[in-house]
Amino acid sequence: MEDLSPKPGDLDPIETASRDEIGALQLQRMRWSLRHAYENVPFYRAKFDAAGVHPDDLHSLADLAKFPFTVKQDLRDNYPFGMFAVPREQIARIHASSGTTGQPTVVGYTKNDLDMWADVVARCMRASGLRRGDVLHNAYGYGLFTGGLGVHGGAEKLGLTVVPVSGGMTQRQVRLIEDFGAAGITVTPSYALSILDEYAAQGRDPRKSPLKVGIFGAEPWTNAMRREIEEAFDMHAVDIYGLSEVIGPGVANECVETKDGLHIWEDHFYPEVINPETGEVLPDGELGELVFTSLTKEGFPIIRYRTRDLTRLLPGTARSMRRMEKITGRSDDMIILRGVNVFPTQIEEQLMTVPALAPHFQIELTRPERMDEMGVHVELAEATPDAAAEAAVRELAAKIKSNVGVTAKVHLAPRGKVARSEGKAVRLVDNRPKGG
Repeated sequence: MEDLSPKPGDLDPIETASRDEIGALQLQRMRWSLRHAYENVPFYRAKFDAAGVHPDDLHSLADLAKFPFTVKQDLRDNYPFGMFAVPREQIARIHASSGTTGQPTVVGYTKNDLDMWADVVARCMRASGLRRGDVLHNAYGYGLFTGGLGVHGGAEKLGLTVVPVSGGMTQRQVRLIEDFGAAGITVTPSYALSILDEYAAQGRDPRKSPLKVGIFGAEPWTNAMRREIEEAFDMHAVDIYGLSEVIGPGVANECVETKDGLHIWEDHFYPEVINPETGEVLPDGELGELVFTSLTKEGFPIIRYRTRDLTRLLPGTARSMRRMEKITGRSDDMIILRGVNVFPTQIEEQLMTVPALAPHFQIELTRPERMDEMGVHVELAEATPDAAAEAAVRELAAKIKSNVGVTAKVHLAPRGKVARSEGKAVRLVDNRPKGG
């Protein structure tokens, strides 16, 4: 793989600033953000008042722990524009969730917010190894989802040539990567596997593709999948993180020269990790739920937003700003099976150690009698003979049992029949009876 490390002078000064400088900037901006939210969003004024706190009570960064959390339901309760801190006429763009699981969550951006968003995404693209003039194949979904347009604005800010292909039509994805000479691709990791399958279907060698780096986000993925993708494409694979409630993609990104966790752009987003049960702030290095406070957002400030993502905060390496470990799962994605906590990423980790099986999988929860059961649907890798199927199934079941601690029934599907992703993967299907 090509060395894509930054050259001297590539980075913004804040990326290599001292921790004291970063902390002083954060405190200044946090004071502004708390006051901006309190004075302009009735929800925050009521919430702060009920908790007996005021923006003037923030004397140090640690004082943020005195302020109440914000959760997704708060956004739904204030649908559509109740969380905006500026008149609706000053909102330059609106994004929203699909609302498939309830009332959509709506976020808004002023022109300054869009400029800041482009800046942090450009920083992500550069940290990933892309440089002005490179072609970026953007396979994130466009529209109300923040992924496509969020990446697009930052890529243009960096000076990349952006191909706004969005998701779907996988045959065309491969053709455009090859014909346009894409150096980078932004895509969910599960859809990258579908693109890899399409390379094989077209008889193309993915290692000869023009891709130098893949920037993957929007769903948890493992280091085992990173190795699989890097080996298959002979390219770097790095992680990008974001969520629409905080801004969208661009909150944090791995640096291609280290790939040791995602550096959080702490000059705009202040991270905390809490105990998800008690809400207690945990020291850096301890695993818990990630919480974010925006420091510079005008249209939609967010204070102590509980992301439900599980990670830990680590010291900076390639940049001065702290890192977050790759997301291991979400507190609301956790499966509790007969008293054992299981995350889909744990199943993926075991699957990636069985070369005879393809990396596509789906977990199915059932309750045929009184006890919950877990099924894992997989398929054989292209090069695996059918005669090896039974041994591969037994191997995966044994690894899940010994390493994850649960019994899973592994079901072998015909090649190509495990559900593929054209966006975020649906890793878990819950077919247990509703209501108990």
